[in-house]
Amino acid sequence: MASGAKQIETRIRELRDLLNRANRAYYVEANPFISDQEYDEKLAELRALEQAHPEFDDPDSPTRRIGDQPIEGFRTVRHAVRMLSIDNTYSESEVREWIARVEKALMAPSAPGLFDADDRSNGVSGILYVCDPKIDGIAVSIRYERGRMVHALTRGDGEKGDDITHAVRTIRGVPLRLEPPRGGQLPEVLEVRGEVYLPLAEFRRINQEREREGEEPFMNPRNACAGTLKNLDPKVAAARRLGFAAHGRGEIRPADFARGHLEFLDRLRALGVPVNTPRPPKGCRTADEVMHAITAFGREMHDQAYMADGMVVRVNDFAQQAALGETAKSPRWCIAYKYPAERKPTKLLRIEHQVGKTGRITPRAVMEGVLLAGTVVKHASLHNYGLIAEKDIREGDTVIVEKAGEIIPQVVEVVGRDTPEHKARKRVKAPESCPVCGGPVEIEHEGGIEIDGEPAARGRETGRRCINPECPAQIRERLIWFCGRGQMDIEGLGEKTIDQIRASRIPLQRFADIFELPRYREELLKLERMGEKKVDNLIQGIERAKSRGLARVLAGMGIRHVGAQTAKLLARQFPDIDALLAAPEWRLRPKTLSAKEAREAGLPEDPKDRPETGLGVETAPVVYAYLHSDSAKQTFASLAKAGVSLVSQEYRAEREAKSKRAGPFAGKTIVLTGTLEHFEREDIKSRLEALGAKVSGSVSGKTDLVICGENPGSKLAKARELGITVWDEAKLLEALRKAADT
Repeated sequence: MASGAKQIETRIRELRDLLNRANRAYYVEANPFISDQEYDEKLAELRALEQAHPEFDDPDSPTRRIGDQPIEGFRTVRHAVRMLSIDNTYSESEVREWIARVEKALMAPSAPGLFDADDRSNGVSGILYVCDPKIDGIAVSIRYERGRMVHALTRGDGEKGDDITHAVRTIRGVPLRLEPPRGGQLPEVLEVRGEVYLPLAEFRRINQEREREGEEPFMNPRNACAGTLKNLDPKVAAARRLGFAAHGRGEIRPADFARGHLEFLDRLRALGVPVNTPRPPKGCRTADEVMHAITAFGREMHDQAYMADGMVVRVNDFAQQAALGETAKSPRWCIAYKYPAERKPTKLLRIEHQVGKTGRITPRAVMEGVLLAGTVVKHASLHNYGLIAEKDIREGDTVIVEKAGEIIPQVVEVVGRDTPEHKARKRVKAPESCPVCGGPVEIEHEGGIEIDGEPAARGRETGRRCINPECPAQIRERLIWFCGRGQMDIEGLGEKTIDQIRASRIPLQRFADIFELPRYREELLKLERMGEKKVDNLIQGIERAKSRGLARVLAGMGIRHVGAQTAKLLARQFPDIDALLAAPEWRLRPKTLSAKEAREAGLPEDPKDRPETGLGVETAPVVYAYLHSDSAKQTFASLAKAGVSLVSQEYRAEREAKSKRAGPFAGKTIVLTGTLEHFEREDIKSRLEALGAKVSGSVSGKTDLVICGENPGSKLAKARELGITVWDEAKLLEALRKAADT
């Protein structure tokens, strides 16, 4: 290997090690040593090196947590050990009764070998209970074999679960390979069971983005997490930054990996697996100690980084757990105490009607302030007018409010719905026109849509949307979104500055007006808190934004069904906006074409081999119609006139990456046979595919090359029979080195 290639390989290994250690320090040890910005910079450097040098690919690299393509659907896998649910209780007395049953069963003479005889004769309980905070997430079982992740499954029906490995691999806190402890060995099989959850900070961030996009916010972190794991696209899970905490076990070989729960948590932490707390919880000996732990965490519950809804109490010793056994659905050796949601009454003062950037009209309750779950609540989303009608919510009512999932304030019910006072109040009338611009409204029902108040008996109303593209409320929200981070990323042009400029005589109505702002430097300087340095920085940020490219523009425009990821996928397929607009509608949804349609279009018959755009049968026509609307064409034309690049950087990068893969393996069909000394089968398969090869499992007339290791099978004989070129491992290594040096 040339010295240059050796240096690159060394740097790649250094970066992988650094990033893996950073993940462990942050998620397992709660002791980060690099900032988020530095982590992202190192990850970007590693990704660039791996793309330029695919011969150094590693399927467990930190960059490979996100799969290239969405999966086609879920496969069901049987659990090696049944995955049971835990019995719940909301009562202290039931917790104490459960402890009494456990002690009666384990202290009985029929349970020999669990305690010393002296303990029984003295009436001393040899039982240690462990209290773990119950994270309100999705139960998952992750299987490792010889230290490497094999799959991750949902609980399912307890016997079988859905394979969600594609999503779990994206969770930074979950190691793809376990780290052997000092002086120790990795278990042959280790099934770690725990909770995948959405951190509260991420939950708030996602809901803010959804509200800006005119979408309904998620009701609670658990629902958001469940939807994320069930999404077929791993990039969705990666973007939502899920967390994981281990709290249980499935199949383990060898069986003596740990003798009890506390020791099990210590062993997991040593292997680099995150557990519920940085240090194991303390054990409890009595029912009073257990209830003290439950009460103490109840006071701290709202200060956690995750959503918790209870405390799991379990017997620590695994032998004692086995003696207690299980029912058809739940183990007898643990119970979950659930904290009741805090609810309080308050007065509903009025209902406001908010308009988002997609025109969605959302009713919001304004209430007298009430202290709930540690914060003063004055507002609550009422989601839609169908919900208001269903609960018969009226201004002036006394309502019961709780924090849904302890996060989102929610009006649960009206106090005294049957009283004359309530009935005397006016019903809430949904706006028949946009409350901001007076424009026409589109009404969504459970079974359809009506416009301009046309009668429709289609079930409960689920939403209203202003369809006037010139609506001032939508314009403001779209401008804020367009300038935000992840879109055009114009530093200094946030919500307050946009409002300030729009309140002045400086024109700021269209996206293109943003790029004309440098012409108004003197006028900007006259605005409050807009000094020379701030204005100059703003102008520089606007100039930089002109070169962001097509994907950022599409993501920033607030097009329905086109978020950041879909915008990137579209930009990979089209070199510029002209090519995108010239494409027929089916080009926006190639995955959905039938085999016949694909053949006629010159695409592979197998959908997984076709390009991904993020759009489907229902969403592609909506996006296509918008792109070809007069307003969209005017927007693109005005942006181009203002000097904004509508060329796709992603398209160019994709083509450059493909050209780099041109070499001795590009376009060849290769078959592997026998055992290779320097490569695992999946590892070399991934490397060859990254270099443009197709790796097949059988030899045929279409095979270009057979790579032969020790103890080859019948594939070698067939290759010789067909006259196909055969390489040994030395020839393969030589070709990989040459590819690395080019």
